[in-house]
Amino acid sequence: MALMEISVIPLGTGTTSLGEYVVDIIRFLEAEGIPFKMTDMGTIVEGDVSTLLDLARRIHELPFKRGCQRVYTAIKIDDRRDKVVHLDDKISSVRERLNP
Repeated sequence: MALMEISVIPLGTGTTSLGEYVVDIIRFLEAEGIPFKMTDMGTIVEGDVSTLLDLARRIHELPFKRGCQRVYTAIKIDDRRDKVVHLDDKISSVRERLNP
């Protein structure tokens, strides 16, 4: 199981607000039944790497459906093979160390 953080930035939208684009992504993930966590700077999803890469492509396409002509997408993947990881595992690990 891997984690992927994705940040999609539609360019040339004529506004500094991107909330409607974020809503599109969240609705898409919910409809697909994909576990995710929204953060201030992106969205984190979990799955196998092949699925995550396909998911990144599909998410990247969403702003184009709203008429965008240019989209910048940044992804980071943490592919840990020694154990299964899930959303919030890293946060839980740090919290346990802060409060032994």
